Amino acid sequence: MSFQGPFSKYPIGFGQILGKERLPSLAALSQRDVADQPPPTKRIPRTAIRLAVPSKGRMAEDTLQLLKDCQLNVYKPNPRQYIASISQMPGVEVWFQRASDVVRKLMYGDVDLGIVGHDMFREIADSDPGLIVLHDALDFGKCHLGLGIPTTGRFAGIDNLEDLKAMPEWTETNPLRVVTGYHNVARKFFTEKGFEHVVLLSADGALEAAPLMGTADIILDLVSTGVTLRENNLKEIKGGRIMDSEGVLVANAAALKENPGLQTVVHELIERLEAHLKADKFYSVIANMRGTSPEDVASRILSCEALRGLQGPTISPVYSLSSGAGVNGGHAAERGFYAATICVPKARLYTSVKDLRGIGGSGVMVQPMTYIFDEEPERWQKVLSTLGL
Repeated sequence: MSFQGPFSKYPIGFGQILGKERLPSLAALSQRDVADQPPPTKRIPRTAIRLAVPSKGRMAEDTLQLLKDCQLNVYKPNPRQYIASISQMPGVEVWFQRASDVVRKLMYGDVDLGIVGHDMFREIADSDPGLIVLHDALDFGKCHLGLGIPTTGRFAGIDNLEDLKAMPEWTETNPLRVVTGYHNVARKFFTEKGFEHVVLLSADGALEAAPLMGTADIILDLVSTGVTLRENNLKEIKGGRIMDSEGVLVANAAALKENPGLQTVVHELIERLEAHLKADKFYSVIANMRGTSPEDVASRILSCEALRGLQGPTISPVYSLSSGAGVNGGHAAERGFYAATICVPKARLYTSVKDLRGIGGSGVMVQPMTYIFDEEPERWQKVLSTLGL
């Protein structure tokens, strides 16, 4: 690729220009970056099932915590090692890798499973038929990929993507300079939105400083709370939110289809993840309620839609010691009270407690839930269908 205009002094690889005449087709843009080399032609035979996870940062911490919450304890005898084990899953190796390498080694077949951010998956291997997303919402690492625009100067009045595209400054010799670590995602985005003159620049970090320094016009990066953008006089604009991201579980499709042992591991992983992630959204609530029968109590609870739980309440009689002569003269007897157990969304806890009181509930107890196992995870059924198993 040759460079023209003000960027001609930079070596190949500094930036990649998207211009009106040179803009590649969407089909071409969907291909992976040339930096992703073809997979190795030689495979080393192995029997162990390999799970790759991020090696550093918050994603690494959250991944290990999620596995631990699912009763899968990753044991690494030496912190300098890149390989670990899971005692609850003999035969499974855990490999610590850079996030981008998690995806690449899945593509190469060097590992069978990987946990990585959806943003990195999209950047490195989106639309690769050799990979299959097993779980697309692991509920950690939540953020989004978006544009960061200066709040002052010529960008002061730019509030949406159409305004940015219509700025007369962007020409073939003076393209919009975008610094990002997501070149593949950026190419697709700007092409689909009809931008004619864009140059993508690379940086290893501190992207937010680039516009103020003058090395770029805008940035395209991950945004979590938006605080870093605001502290560097940058803003998000309408239409500039490119994609949402969180942790995902991905597999090499060929390995999964050909290896029954891997299928067993994946089935267990999905079950454990689903059971924990579903339970984490609910509390178990128990309340004492006076009633003439279990059906009477259940009818009152079911009349309130917010108290119906997953499938409905569990009602059981409350026994107390009846009066009688002497210390041991009493016996257990029903007194017209019933214990009602329901699952309540965490976000609606206090409202649900008030609703229970409103229909006669008292002595309300709240407990966290650890797991909710369904008959068969819907995501596992989807995997079987996708692979034709």
